[in-house]
Amino acid sequence: MSEFALSAQAATRALRALFEPTPLQLNAHLSKRFDAEVWLKREDLTPVRSYKIRGAFTAMRKLRERDPSAAHFVCASAGNHAQGVAFACRHFGVKGTIFMPVTTPQQKIDKTKTFGGDAVEIVLTGDYFDDTLASAQEFCREAGAHFLAPFDDPDVIEGQASVGVEILDQLGGAPDMVILPVGGGGLAAGVTGYLRATAPDTEFRFVEPLGGASLTAAVKAHEPVTISQVNSFVDGAAVARIGARPFAELGWVTPEQVHLAPEDRICITMLEMLNVEGVVLEPAGAMSVDILPELAETIRGKRVVCVTSGGNFDFERLPEVRERAQRYSGLKKYFILRLPQRPGALKDFLQMLGPDDDIARFEYLKKSARNFGSVLIGIETKRAENFTELFAKLDAEGFVWRDITEDETLAEFLI
Repeated sequence: MSEFALSAQAATRALRALFEPTPLQLNAHLSKRFDAEVWLKREDLTPVRSYKIRGAFTAMRKLRERDPSAAHFVCASAGNHAQGVAFACRHFGVKGTIFMPVTTPQQKIDKTKTFGGDAVEIVLTGDYFDDTLASAQEFCREAGAHFLAPFDDPDVIEGQASVGVEILDQLGGAPDMVILPVGGGGLAAGVTGYLRATAPDTEFRFVEPLGGASLTAAVKAHEPVTISQVNSFVDGAAVARIGARPFAELGWVTPEQVHLAPEDRICITMLEMLNVEGVVLEPAGAMSVDILPELAETIRGKRVVCVTSGGNFDFERLPEVRERAQRYSGLKKYFILRLPQRPGALKDFLQMLGPDDDIARFEYLKKSARNFGSVLIGIETKRAENFTELFAKLDAEGFVWRDITEDETLAEFLI
């Protein structure tokens, strides 16, 4: 067995001081749907509802083993890493200073405070994460503290590898495939590093958000690169540049093994897991399940493990998730209608709607036109085909309209 595999097993044993192994659950719904044996590794059920506690605890433990006087730790994070560091600080009885952007939702700040208690101090600084990170690193140098990176650290990678250790122990054998979400790459590097050493026949697939495809870019360039624009919706995996150390362990990955999950499609998966299974997943935590339809032919008859990496979902975002899911499914559209300013014009339009069409938004955008007025209309329906029928009626009656559902610029300002 490799040195890394032995270290991963040791890290797993040490984690038992914090929590028992997260469940590995056979999911009957997904197994039947894909004619496969689909297991969920429920990292959304750790004490901080994400796998990040594994790397944070391991890195802190090993630092303290190397330097018993280490008593002050610093990190920069707006989410799961911050909560993992806070939990570990309280466990070890050390001081933690956690830097967060000033735009961090209060819910995440409060949860971090809850996990850390009196052991942690939260500093809100910077509108963007890069500014927050720079402030944290400068403070760390001045205070002589230890900086805990979220993924680009060998001890963190070793801690995340404990997910793979538990999978083999709980399954009682090697799975045919493991599907892993990717952000900074720490989880993917750790789990694959362990399983490639102990279960060499296991295949891997990696999933990253369409708007944060840092692994895809790195595989193409054969080195980490910084992508120019990141969609922050999948906040647990929206990383502009994969970590150098994780990618050094993932150099064997081919483009065919990496899949991209559209942000709006992830919302459909989140709602399905919530409504059908009663499982609350954050966007990053749903990615491994989201990609299953693309792998349907590949996984048929196989034993597959999907790592659901986190469940820190703020239910205030649920309306947005539902909205995104409807738009991706073609069940909700927004369009601008040029409505004649004459008696009965609105009635003419309303009569074109079908029995399943529901007006969710109706707003005049321009009231100064003499003969026509522009109206923003949002419609929800039960079948995507209903919009084809509606738009055909509008054309037949001579109405001028424009579908802006996929127009990001207009949607940002109007929707």
